[in-house]
Amino acid sequence: MSSVKKSQDVEEQNGPNYGTVDVKVGTQQDLLDLQDLDPAFNQKMRLVNDAIDEIGWTPYHLKLFFLNGFGYAVDSMILLFQSIIATQSFREFGEKGYPNAMTIAAYVGMLTGALFWGFGADIIGRKYAFNITLFLCAVSCIIAGGMPNWPSLGFFVALLSFGAGGNLVMDTAVFLEYLPSNKQWLLTLMACWWGFGQAIAGFIAWGFMVPERWNCVDVETCTRGNNMGWRYVMFTGGALVFFLSLLRVTVVRLRETPKYLLGVGKEEELIETFQYLATKYNRTCSLTLQDLAACGTITSAHSKNRFSISETMIHIRGLFSTKKMTISTASIFLSWTLIGLAYPLFYVFLP
Repeated sequence: MSSVKKSQDVEEQNGPNYGTVDVKVGTQQDLLDLQDLDPAFNQKMRLVNDAIDEIGWTPYHLKLFFLNGFGYAVDSMILLFQSIIATQSFREFGEKGYPNAMTIAAYVGMLTGALFWGFGADIIGRKYAFNITLFLCAVSCIIAGGMPNWPSLGFFVALLSFGAGGNLVMDTAVFLEYLPSNKQWLLTLMACWWGFGQAIAGFIAWGFMVPERWNCVDVETCTRGNNMGWRYVMFTGGALVFFLSLLRVTVVRLRETPKYLLGVGKEEELIETFQYLATKYNRTCSLTLQDLAACGTITSAHSKNRFSISETMIHIRGLFSTKKMTISTASIFLSWTLIGLAYPLFYVFLP
């Protein structure tokens, strides 16, 4: 009895002892830890990650893997298309201009698309960027197949690559922001879809670029009528991509990603998304709006005007917010820069 009374006296003096489990927000030291910059955002993000792990892997994630994977394959297929059709289309247009212009147009489009949609998705949302980019690829690919000259073909190749560059960013980002921590290795597995896209492009080209009736032999006799093969490739590829863009809207019916909703302060919608997944797939989700509110107010996510230069600068500064974050950002930039240099230097200047 004396020990119990002593314990009660200590509790009255120091407050109740809830233990370390109840006050601990997360269990992992995150590379992107913002504890010193925005403790509220850091704690809320840990709660969101824990909720994703609590719900676990569901059929919804499987749908995302396949449809995001098909989008990844589309990016690969689109890049290969411009290489496949370049010789025949250049021949049809009288071999006037720079013969490697299609490759340059494709990579310029990819670069601008990745930059534009990478930042744009933080402003308009993952959901809209995810659907728009693939649709843009489809429409541009179909239109490119009907172009009457080399410059206009280059423009639409750049435009479809603009969509593909954004789609490449969104496929991985959307998938990752829904993945539980024990399934994040699937993001690496998505690379298999890149090869799948190359195979699809090869089969389509085999069907239309091999038959002589659709492919002219020399520039003097080459006309649109006897050189429809490359156009059929673009029409078929565009139709396939358009079908996939419809599947994204009708099959997955993507809800906005939880981490984006947290960043823009839409916490009620975030909880609604978690409860929707938990109810539909018979899982549990203990995260509540009160849990998030108890962490405080996020101060580092957005400026007052989301469609502004200051909003863009917030996202850029976030990439260099800590020493670890700066090293991570620089390493990723360097690796992708070297890859980006290697591809066009090899294909554009190949003897």
